[in-house]
Amino acid sequence: MSELTTQALATLHPIEECPDLYVDACVCDEQRNLVFLSVWGRDTALQEFLARLQLGSAENGLDQFHVTLNGHRLPVFPDIERLEKRTTRQFRGTLFGSLLHLWLFDSRCTQPDRANHVAYALLGKGEEPGERLWPLVMETCPLPLLLHWREPVMALLGVHAMLKPLPGALGSVSAWRLSLQVELLETLLGELIRPGVLTTEPTEAQASA
Repeated sequence: MSELTTQALATLHPIEECPDLYVDACVCDEQRNLVFLSVWGRDTALQEFLARLQLGSAENGLDQFHVTLNGHRLPVFPDIERLEKRTTRQFRGTLFGSLLHLWLFDSRCTQPDRANHVAYALLGKGEEPGERLWPLVMETCPLPLLLHWREPVMALLGVHAMLKPLPGALGSVSAWRLSLQVELLETLLGELIRPGVLTTEPTEAQASA
């Protein structure tokens, strides 16, 4: 992408507290805590935004901000201690002049919190969740899992709300949260192992899947 098209610009939403910045994707959890933010703006505006986030509730700082969408103000609460950032090169020739693209995201999007067994998966529009989520489960879970256990274990995690999509998504990005209750999961796995639902070797159907 060398420039923002007019169609793309129509999908941008301003940040109320920083009107020179425009959001094209944002994901929050149920409490509106920031998980992922994709924002466009000039370098000076982005640097000011990052500095105000660092200040938090101090004078002129931001411990929350609002994305404006169709006349509504969507609150976003950033936990600056958990956030990582990535910035692209400049994009020239847009309707707003030369812009930079900034991503802010919870560090658990790239590295699971193994101590607390929590991780996030960011998915693009139309991306198949299972292809991303099962490797994340195996990486985060301290219990030994076999590759061919994928379907029953994923179903188990969904039923017990240990794996679920986040509702507060704007734009073409969605997110899933993995939050394992290890003691409960160990009990549930045992209940599937004893009757032979989970086996050490894959069944013929699992092997051909």
